[in-house]
Parts: sequence; C-alpha cells; structure tokens
Amino acid sequence: MYKKVSPSFDFVNREMETLDFWKKNDVFKRSIEEREGGEVFTFYEGPPTANGKPHIGHVITRAIKDIIPRYKTMKGYKVLRKAGWDTHGLPVELEVEKALGISGKPQIEEYGVEKFIKACKESVFTYAKEWEDMSDRVGFWADMDNPYITYENDYIESVWWSLKVIWEKGLLYKGHKVVPYCSRCGTALSSHEVAQGYEDVEDPSIYVKMPIRDQDDTYFLVWTTTPWTLPSNLALAVNSKEDYVKVQLENDEKIILARARLEEVIDEEYEILEEMKGEDLVGIDYVPLFDFVELDKKSHYVLAADFVTLTDGSGIVHIAPAFGEEDYQVGQEHDLPFVQLVDNEGKFTDEVEPWKGIFVKDADDSIVEALDNKNRLYRVESISHSYPFCWRCHLPLIYYARDSWFIETTAVKDQLIANNQTINWMPEHIKDGRFGKFLENLIDWGVSRERYWGTPLPLWTCDCGHIHCIGSIEELKEMGNDVPEDIELHKPYIDRVYLNCPECDGKMKRVSEVIDCWYDSGAMPFAQWHYPFENKDIFEENFPADFISEAIDQTRGWFFTLLVISTILFDKSPYKNCITMGLILDGEGQKMSKHRGNVLDPWEVFNHQGADAVRWYFYSSSYPWLPSRFSEEIVSEAQRKFMGTLWNVYGFYVLYADLDKFNPREYDIPVEDRTIMDKWIISKLNSLIKLVDNNLENYKITESARAINEFVDVLSNWYVRRSRERFWAQGMEEDKIAAYLTLYEVLEAITLLVAPFVPFISEEIYQNIVRRIDEDVPLSVHLCDYPTYDENLIHLKLEEDMDIAMDVVSMGRAARNKSSIKVRQPLAAMYVYGKNVKDVSENISDVIKDELNIKELKYLDNMDDYVSYSVKPNLVTVGPKYGRLIPKLYKLFEEDGDSIARKTIQNGQIELDIDGDDIVLLEDDLLIERGTKEGFFMEQDAYITIMLDIRLTDRLIEEGYVRELISKVQTMRKDSGFEVTDRIVLYYYGNELLEGVIERNADQIASQTLTNTFAPGKNEGIDYNALEINSNEIMVAVEVDKTYKG
Repeated sequence: MYKKVSPSFDFVNREMETLDFWKKNDVFKRSIEEREGGEVFTFYEGPPTANGKPHIGHVITRAIKDIIPRYKTMKGYKVLRKAGWDTHGLPVELEVEKALGISGKPQIEEYGVEKFIKACKESVFTYAKEWEDMSDRVGFWADMDNPYITYENDYIESVWWSLKVIWEKGLLYKGHKVVPYCSRCGTALSSHEVAQGYEDVEDPSIYVKMPIRDQDDTYFLVWTTTPWTLPSNLALAVNSKEDYVKVQLENDEKIILARARLEEVIDEEYEILEEMKGEDLVGIDYVPLFDFVELDKKSHYVLAADFVTLTDGSGIVHIAPAFGEEDYQVGQEHDLPFVQLVDNEGKFTDEVEPWKGIFVKDADDSIVEALDNKNRLYRVESISHSYPFCWRCHLPLIYYARDSWFIETTAVKDQLIANNQTINWMPEHIKDGRFGKFLENLIDWGVSRERYWGTPLPLWTCDCGHIHCIGSIEELKEMGNDVPEDIELHKPYIDRVYLNCPECDGKMKRVSEVIDCWYDSGAMPFAQWHYPFENKDIFEENFPADFISEAIDQTRGWFFTLLVISTILFDKSPYKNCITMGLILDGEGQKMSKHRGNVLDPWEVFNHQGADAVRWYFYSSSYPWLPSRFSEEIVSEAQRKFMGTLWNVYGFYVLYADLDKFNPREYDIPVEDRTIMDKWIISKLNSLIKLVDNNLENYKITESARAINEFVDVLSNWYVRRSRERFWAQGMEEDKIAAYLTLYEVLEAITLLVAPFVPFISEEIYQNIVRRIDEDVPLSVHLCDYPTYDENLIHLKLEEDMDIAMDVVSMGRAARNKSSIKVRQPLAAMYVYGKNVKDVSENISDVIKDELNIKELKYLDNMDDYVSYSVKPNLVTVGPKYGRLIPKLYKLFEEDGDSIARKTIQNGQIELDIDGDDIVLLEDDLLIERGTKEGFFMEQDAYITIMLDIRLTDRLIEEGYVRELISKVQTMRKDSGFEVTDRIVLYYYGNELLEGVIERNADQIASQTLTNTFAPGKNEGIDYNALEINSNEIMVAVEVDKTYKG
C-alpha cells in the first residue's frame, strides 16, 4: 500500500529522484499556471554575473529567495519568478583581458574594440551552467528558460528610455569633479561602488615642513598620508576660528600648527613664541615643495576652510585641487590654478622628472626620501587605515579630477529618504542605519564609465553645443544616418551612428562612455519586460516588488540603484519588503577566503547531505542577516535533529500503516472522541500552523523554522514515543485507528507546512502517504494549498498543561539520573510544587506518572514536609556583632538548625536567647542550606520543584526487574532482525531470583515482547547471552517460534 521507507538518511539520491519528477512533470511551470487569476505577488531576482562561479554565499541567497515565493504560491498567489543575468561591466572585461593575455585600455585598443566586445559577449555565460545547476540543485525555482539579459537590445532600449526621462527631468549632467578613479581599469567609480571595496592598508604618515616665505627657519607643519599628492600642492588650509601657535624647537626651527595638536605632534622640548587665530594666518605665502610646472595664477598661500578639524594631523591641511573633492571645491572658490601631474594610468606625467612614468602609490617612499633630503620632514610614521580599492581589480583607487556624467541624486534626496521609510527592512535597523545614513550622506551618482563592454550612454553631442539623449531604437533610426536595421546597441557599432543635429544640421557624435553596470541591474523592474515598449500590463501588475533579498553589501549596490531609478521614474520604492543576508563563516567562525583555504564548495555539501539540509540549516540556525557558521558537520547536525527526526516519524507511520493496510480515507473519528494525547498534538499542530502562517506572512523565517523544529521534536519524542503501544495492538480497535488518524493528519499537514522550507523531503513524503492513497489530490505537494488552522481544535490550556508535564518529566528524569535510579524502576510517589501545576488535569497527571514510572503523584502548596535545613553563622556579619557568642551559636544551630532556618525564612529575622543574651539575627546573618529528608530527592527550576520518593519496597524492586527484562528482550529481538510481528520463544536460566520474577510476571512479559513460549532451564544447542538485570546476571536467548500459527 505504501512504499517501504528506508531508515537510511541518504537524502541525496532521493532528492535527485525528486528533481527528475519535477522536471518530467513541469511542476514549477504548473505552480504558476494553476494560480492564474489569483492575486499577484512579485519577487525580483537580483541578477548574478554568470562569468564567475557560484559559491556558498549564493546558496543562502537562493534559499532565502525561494522560500517566500513557494509559500505565497501555496497561499494561492500568482508568483512570476523571472531569472536574470547581469552581463555588462568590469567583471566581464577583466576576465576577458585575462583570457586574452592583455591588460589595460591601451592594449584593448590595440587588440581591437570590436573583437574585444565580441569576446565579452561570448564570455558572459562561461559559468551559466554552473549557476543553473546550483540553482536547480538547491531547489530554487525561477524561469531560467526566459531570463532577462542585460546585454540584449530590448533591455538596453528600456534602459535608454529611463535615461532619457532622467535627462528630460534635468537630472543627468556632465561635470568636472574629483571622482574615485581606478587607473588600472581606466574609469571613475560611483560612491556605492567605492563603498564595497575598502581594504585595511599601511600607508606612510608624514608631517611636512612648508617654508614660510621671507621668514628664516619658519615653517607651516602639514600632515598627509598621500605623499604622492604633494607635487601638486597649491595651497594650505586652516580653520579660521581655531587657535594656532608658533613654537621654537630644540634646533631653533620655528613651527606653526594648531594649539590643540601640540602635545600629540611635537615630540621634543619646545617654547611657544606666539599665539594666533587661524584667520591671522590667512594670506601668508609659503615656498612650494616642488616646482615642476610654471603657474599662471596666484598659489601657495594660506586660506581658510571649514572642513579643517583638529581631531588628527596638525590642524593645517595641504590642498591639491586635482586629487580631493574638498580640495577641488576650495580651488574653485579661490581661483587656484589647476595642476594635474598624474595621467589616466595613475602614473606621474613627464613634468615630474624624478618619478615620471611611476604609479603614484609606488612613488610614496621616494617622495618621502626626497623631502627628507631637503630638510622638509618633521616626522615619518606609518598608519593602518581603511583605504578604497577597486571592487573588481583590487588595486588602490586615487581621487582624480576629470569629466564625468552624473545623475543628480542629491536633487531627489528627500524623496529617496521618504521612499526608504516605506520599505520593511529586515533587520529593521537597516532603514535608518546602514542604508538610511548612506542616503543622508548622498552625493551625485557618477554614472558614466570610460570602458567598453556596457550599455552605451545614449547622449550625442554636436560642435554647436547641442546635446541630445536618445530614448529608443525608433528615435535612433529617425535621427540617425544609415542606421542598420539590426543595429547592436554596443560599442563600437553604436559609435558609427551619427545623428543630424536639429539645431544646426551638423553631425552629432555619441559620447564615448558606457554606463555604470549597477544602473543596468537597478533598471530590471521595467527593463526585464522591455517596458514601456511592450508588456505594459505585466510590468504594472508586478511593480513594485513585494519581496527582494540579497546580501547586506547590496545596500551600497542593487538596493540603492533600484531605489534611485524608481524614485526618479515612478516616485516610489520599487520594493516593499527586503531581507538582507549576512556573511557566511567557516565552522570556526572565520570569514571564508581562498587565502585561508577554508572555502567550502557547496557541491560537497549537496553531494553529502543534500539541498534540504543546507536550506534547513540556514533557515533555522540564525536570522538571515546575522553571520552564519557553515561546515559539513554543522549541516549534518541540523539535518539529524530535524530531517532525521521527521523521517523517522514518517518511517514509523508507514511501517505500521502498511502492515495494517491502513487507509485514512476509510475512517473518521472526531478529534473530540480521541485520547488526550491525540487532542494535544492536534491542538499543537493547529497552533503551529497559525504561528508559521503568520510568521511567513511577515517574513519571519527563522522563527518559523525553529517552531517547526520544536514541534517535530515533541511529535517524535513525546507523542509517537508515548503512543507506540497503540500501534502495536492486535486488530483494528478504535483507539488504534484514532492513533493512526492522528499521526496521519499531523504528517500530512506538516508535509505541506514545511514544503517551502524543505521542498525535497516534503515531496517524497507527500507522494508516498498522500498521493498513493488518493490520486485525486494535486500532482505535487507544491501544487497544494498551504495548510490552514482550525481555531476550534486549538486548546491552549491543554497545551500549557502538557508543557508543564514535559517540564516535570524532564526534572523527574534528572532527579532519577542524579540519584542513580533508572526510569524502568518504579517508585512509590512524586510530589510537585509550583505555579499553575495544581491546575493540570487528571489525564495529564496520568501522563506524568506513566512517563516517570511512579505510582502516585501529589501536588503540594509547599515542600516543607520534605526538606530540611542546616544553618551556619555568616562570620562576616555576625562576627563583629556577636563574636564571643559564635561557639554557642554553632552548638545551637547544630541542635535546632532546621527550626531556626524555617523561622528566619518566614520572618526575615529571628530572635534568640543565648544564655541570657537576647540577640537578633537577620537572614543575611545566616548561611542557610536546604537539603532533602532521607529517602527523597529534589530537583527544581525557577518555576517548579519536584520531590521523588526514592524508597524501594520489594514489590517495587520486582517491577523494576520486569521492566528491565522486557527492555533487554526487545533489544535482542531488534538485534536479531525479527519482524515486528514475529512471536518468539524466550529461553532463560542461571538466576533463581530472576527466574521467579519471570514466572510470576509471565503475562506482562509475553504481551510486551510477543513471547509465545517460555523455556526455563538450560537447553542444548541454544546460543545464550548473559544479561545484567539491575546487578543480577541471567542467561537469555530468543528465537522465532515456528510453532506459532497466528
């Protein structure tokens, strides 16, 4: 009736069979088609770059991205899940350069831009199969047959449309600014790209002496960590409101610096010669450190700037307008000359004779040496600090003044901040923390890139000064000359298209730049549908997204660009709910890196533990945004605790239901007519469904997984364990049917409940226990509706009572363990005291008694009759007050300590007469220890105290022998490989005491071990085993009774 369930935890092969089942039956496609007409729920897939291999971090993102759409689909929503590929940008170019054996823009130009673009296009899907296989294997469902691809013309055309809208709003402009610049890649980077590439480095930290003109041996003291910028120094800046001093050093040189920095900077004896305000220094000329170029404007003097602070350095800042944003602004305000002594490759130009052709960062040490030779150094140190590196090629960036195209995001800053407030961030602190602060400190988005493989910036310029932004292929053809019908919207093809200038009839040429590839991905909400050129209804139905999720670093990437573009185009956030994900660490809590050699290939875990195990671990171990430790051992443990337990319960049901040919569709016993255990587990199940449904509705994945984990544990270790004998009963009595129905109903509901979490094991169980008995149900568990709860079946008081019972049982087992009395040894009584425990029902009390193997359970108002107290004086407090009486106190406490302790606890103090001396002792004056009366053992927690009566009578001891013997015989049956229905012969000899026990209790032993024949005395040819029964040894053997006819 049911497929036999292997006890093996080999989930990998089962998962592969499930994958084949899904593909063969097109289950994912059906899951969307069958919800047609339902309410729409939208998920956006952040496009990965397919020219790099997926790693374990991508597995967790796939797992988190998958669970919510699966849940929403089972809730009746139509959830389109369009996969996508991010195909443009530096990542692709760098890989192609490496493959071609070239490096840098000059070599790309020499190789040929057209050939280079073709190579980029061919390389973008290098690892596409690995991505598809990984996604497939982890159970991530998305439409990978019809993905959006950012290099396709339709996608680029939609991006162009959006840029034209931004242009027409006056928010796209060309500016000459200091921008973060990668000399290796030959392009500027945006602020959100820079934020992703900081690394800790050691740089020189030097204090430079700038000679004051016409003042012998007098210098301004300037601090810098970028010596390479000093050849381009044009001014010094002070804070006009701060105090400065001129000091004389031991060598008679005179130094000017901020007074507040004096003690930190000057490391020798000095004399303050003069004090002044920063404004008194403004206008003073100084001698340049270098004179590599002739200047046509006034330079090398002191000016005032508000950004000068006194938290570090000397309080005097060196200004190089070509290499700092604030420096550039100061240069503009004061009309300083512009000196650019660094070329596009980050190397010094020919004018800088000593260091021409050298990469600027490599010249630092030589520049420091030159300054030292000129007596221009005061101190040389090194500093460890965080410095921006290119996020793709990992070379240090330089801040470099150049022409770039910008989106004026600062103009929509208020709207961005307002739209951010509409997003449900998980964790919540991202809203006003990491993401909110990034928006607060917003600068304009440098959107252009001086590269090749990217969406071309659709701006054409004319010599007359006119600039036109193209917003569609149709417009391009209308305004262009001889535009090919199948024009590819990439360099160099698009650069061959010239427009007719509407202002002067001249020829317009496209600007050379491409755009930031992060703009491509941020445009996916509309560009994936080729909006506004087609699919208008689909876009509007699926915008904004209900849910997105990526790693935490995307607050500086995709999350940001999505919000910016959507705010400008549609004045709303493009996503409502966002789960951010934290770092994946190794099993020791270290960040995974190739350098450490601790990177774990996800396929190793897939091939050993399976995808469900990985998914479940990530869901249940910690909140998605927290760092997660990851190793095969950790995943195996999570798999064992949850999947192993669920699998064992499922296997238990199938084993006995198949033996009894039990079909749940043929029986109906109302829940109210079932046992207290049945009612309890059904109530707990409905409470769980209610909780998980509400949690997933609110994106609380970890809370849901942990609640499920706890439920499956009590299902196995409490309900099934306590109900086993009901399944072993002969025939099909009503109680046995009720047990079957209850366990089936729970398993069926749990299978549906966990389907979004662990899609493989849930499919396996569903196909065997649901589809095998009812072909009219949906083909797959993932085509079913999510389970709903029945409020009428939830009995919170029953659940609370059972929780108390489990707590009491846990404490009772601990007490038995500590007193070295096995659970199989019956005890006469247990006493319980605590909040609400007296209110538990008689049925629950019976459960406790049965679990702990006790005859009587009593609930008390206190434990006074079963505890005893001993008392000692607290010498720290009593000694100073009653030192001479301490020996007499010891004697009194020894004689009447219990009574004294009880009165002190009750009243908070006690009055004593010590040989005529009346004294008062407070509770703090006594060291009171509580013990138990002889023959009892106590265990307690913050809420409950239990007391076991551990006194044993002869009858109790015999019952203990019987239970121990039954347990050992059942183990022998299992070890011998007997079927659960096999009747046996029980052979025994060698211990007169235990032989008598067996004979007196034969009926009980027979019913629980299926013994058909008892064979006392030693029998030849029988292979006996020595069994130890509570320190008594007896020889025992078992074999199948072949005479039994049934």
